[in-house]
Amino acid sequence: MNKKVAIEVIKKLKEYYPEAMCSLAFKTPFQMAIAVILSAQCTDERVNKITPSLFEKYGTPQAICNMEINDLEKIIYPCGFYKNKAKNIKAMAKEILEKYNGQMPNTMEQLMSLPGVGRKSANVIMLEAFNKPEGIAIDTHAKRIAKRVGFSKETTPEKIEKDILKLIPKEYYKDVNHLLVWHGRKICEARKPKCNECPIKEVCETNNSNIKSH
Repeated sequence: MNKKVAIEVIKKLKEYYPEAMCSLAFKTPFQMAIAVILSAQCTDERVNKITPSLFEKYGTPQAICNMEINDLEKIIYPCGFYKNKAKNIKAMAKEILEKYNGQMPNTMEQLMSLPGVGRKSANVIMLEAFNKPEGIAIDTHAKRIAKRVGFSKETTPEKIEKDILKLIPKEYYKDVNHLLVWHGRKICEARKPKCNECPIKEVCETNNSNIKSH
């Protein structure tokens, strides 16, 4: 796929999903980081049911550090992998307090050095909490759509992101993150994509190859 077609894809998706935005609820960058950690292998909807009560009492690095890990585990249990997530959240809060004076760091490098924060999570935090998108968060939706549409033939998130960044100008980074998630949830589903309803079917490599094969 060339840049012109890639930009056309993003524009069509933006027109189709004008309301596309992050569905995780948060008030501070630190809370955003916790929500992102909890969202791994869990729906945003479920995370949003848990975080209000968590953030009301434990919405700061200091409060998280002061709470017992068993109490944290009980609260986040419905999100799955609760022991590992609780461990990472506690360790992240401790590092933010000790290394950054309680303030959430705001660069990709610093964020990726925090416990529980990988490149995908750092991309989301940079975009949603700081409005400074540095790349594209490659989740399951972005990975699936990138392959189907023709953005990338790679299989690892890092290589897929590099391919997309070669095609999409930086001014579209913010839109791409939201649009791929929304498109993946609403139309380009894993098992049964609704190709007939797809706003980008004319430029989708998978759709066009299916048409040719028939």
